[in-house]
Amino acid sequence: MRAEQLTGPLCEHGEGPAWSERWAGLRWVDMLAGDVLELQPDGSVRRRHTGSVAAFSRPRSGGGWMVAGRSRLSATSGDDLDANLDVGPELWSDADVRSNDGACAPDGSLLLGTMADDATEDRGFLAAVERGDTRRVCAATISNGLGFTSDGGALYIDSTLRRIDRFDWDPINGLTGRRPWVDVSHAPGIPDGLSVAADGGVWVAFFGGASVRRYGPDGREEVVVSIPVAQPTAVAFVGAGELAGGLVITTSRHALGAAAERSAGALFAIPDAGEGARVHEWSGELR
Repeated sequence: MRAEQLTGPLCEHGEGPAWSERWAGLRWVDMLAGDVLELQPDGSVRRRHTGSVAAFSRPRSGGGWMVAGRSRLSATSGDDLDANLDVGPELWSDADVRSNDGACAPDGSLLLGTMADDATEDRGFLAAVERGDTRRVCAATISNGLGFTSDGGALYIDSTLRRIDRFDWDPINGLTGRRPWVDVSHAPGIPDGLSVAADGGVWVAFFGGASVRRYGPDGREEVVVSIPVAQPTAVAFVGAGELAGGLVITTSRHALGAAAERSAGALFAIPDAGEGARVHEWSGELR
């Protein structure tokens, strides 16, 4: 397997890729610019500014989409990238904490991960969000990848721990029973975003490690794909079109300065990565 470059270096800090059959193409974010980007069928890219931070975006059940801003959610009722955005209330009071990554659970609820701007240990958290309220699941330093498995569990990364954890999940109790699943401290860089495969394996981007790695359902490392930039950030499967069966990879040039590779900030893909687990849509409300 090898990675192919899909776009130019469009992002300072690319993150949060997601795909929906209702969208014109894959969407991802330039997180610290506050922009949502959409890959068009002809290979061009549309960009929408949504606020000071755009951590990740997901399709909305019944139509529309949501984006996690610095400390608020915003949502549309239409699927187009330029649909009108309604802005929700602030979800926490700490001005130095921002959204970082998250996912929707099988029941459509939202799990939102955060971090402090200076990455202070355990100042961030992973929280369940409902109508403008948050219920904190656990403290975190850099709350990153989260994905749900078909057997009723979830895989989760707090990057500084350099491991993948596993949760149980049910619609009444939410995420419970956190325990270590795979130690990934052998790999260069730190684990960042993840995407669960249909067979229960998981792909993980290693920020600073110039690679994405697949771990099988039993936790064993099966595949390592080198990326020609130091800072891959997140991964997502695409379900249709020319990229069907492929894994897309966002990358970053943030804080690299003159050391940034020419392609840092571009979108990449592994065309033959396989099929992804179902991506759940957000069924919540802002208030």
